[in-house]
Amino acid sequence: MIALIQILFKYVYFPSFSVDTALSNFTFAILVFTTLIIAAAGYIMNDIYDVEADKINKPTKVLVSRKISKKQANFLYNIFNSIGLLCGLYVAHTVDKLSFVAIFVITILLLKVYNSDLKKRPIIGNVIVSLLVSMSILIVGVFDIIPMVTEENDINQYYAFRVLIDYAVFAFIFMLLREMVKDAEDVNGDKYMNMKTLPIILGRKRANTVIFALSFFPLIIITFYSFNSFSNVPFVLAYMLIVVLMPLLYFMTKILYAKSKKDYIRASRLLKLIMLLGIFSIVILSLTIYYADR
Repeated sequence: MIALIQILFKYVYFPSFSVDTALSNFTFAILVFTTLIIAAAGYIMNDIYDVEADKINKPTKVLVSRKISKKQANFLYNIFNSIGLLCGLYVAHTVDKLSFVAIFVITILLLKVYNSDLKKRPIIGNVIVSLLVSMSILIVGVFDIIPMVTEENDINQYYAFRVLIDYAVFAFIFMLLREMVKDAEDVNGDKYMNMKTLPIILGRKRANTVIFALSFFPLIIITFYSFNSFSNVPFVLAYMLIVVLMPLLYFMTKILYAKSKKDYIRASRLLKLIMLLGIFSIVILSLTIYYADR
């Protein structure tokens, strides 16, 4: 999904709005690869720390200690991060912004701290993961738009980056909800690991109420944003209201009464689907504008 979002912005959204970009096809592919391999390293570290919890939460999907050793997993973690940093350094050098490599360094450090400590704490671990997912959207603008800003095109470049920020906020909110749902799904294994996630502290029922209440924020924000931004583009407005908001309302009714592990799995998948459908509005918007200009 991360790669899909980045590709849609690069090859669908940017051309539709005549955005000046810095990355060639090859360098952009390296950027996508860098994002994915660092994210993969984060997943490896997550599996290393969560071995015992995963034996309870998802016993059929445990890899570390069963199919590969912890030593091998740590080796892969270091290799993936090293490759990611080298590739990130190459992309930063290509756009003549070596300081941008700090983004990848910070991402690796945050993933490390998250897996070793922050995921055990309520809310803050969920926020860190959600921020990193939203950063995977913004990073396209950081490397592809910002280096090409000039006095002549700054307004157009700024507008394109602002839309990236809008979608990053969208991704952050839904990822935060999904992480909270996954905490409720994994409560048994997390208890065994002495974690202090929200469902463990409050109980699943109260955590459901918190998630339900927080869901009103994207509901209100997306409704306002859709009417404010797409009122002159009825097809896009209808898409957002029908394809994004209606599933969100359905999710809210389901999470309020979720009890079993299957209920939370379905709710988590529904949020992933809503995120995907929301991201695809980029395509709808870009095609609408393209055909309007013809």
